[in-house]
Amino acid sequence: MSEDVQIFIDGDACPVKDEIYRVALRHKVPAVLVSNSYIRIPEHALISRQIVTDGFDAADDWIAERAHARSVVITADILLADRCLKAGARVIGPTGKPFTDDSIGAAVATRAIMADLRVGISEAGAPRAGGPAPFTKADRSRFLSALDEALVALKKAS
Repeated sequence: MSEDVQIFIDGDACPVKDEIYRVALRHKVPAVLVSNSYIRIPEHALISRQIVTDGFDAADDWIAERAHARSVVITADILLADRCLKAGARVIGPTGKPFTDDSIGAAVATRAIMADLRVGISEAGAPRAGGPAPFTKADRSRFLSALDEALVALKKAS
């Protein structure tokens, strides 16, 4: 039996939740918001929430265990993206950038390098600067397009 198309949202810090709900409803695809705490969602049969424990990576584990070839996972978490890609899911970051089998290795390596740099900076007592770039309207637009394309492709494949 093939699994139905489904969206999983790594919800705690996701800036495009409302956009996901709109696209999910337009495509009539269920979306599950996974978080460590209560987050308001629209009252609709296709939109649900899953609150997990506040244990380390509990939301990631819940999503990764359920990701499959007919699911789209929305996350900025590179390690979660890697796990979901290995399960066959399509993975999109909140800025609309898809994680792919070709790009994930470099993303994981860059994340490891940045983590090492952060440790070195904090141990040296140097001030921390930077962080992610501000979220823009172009990011939101790119995200909407990427999610729509992923859902259309999954529906065509069935």
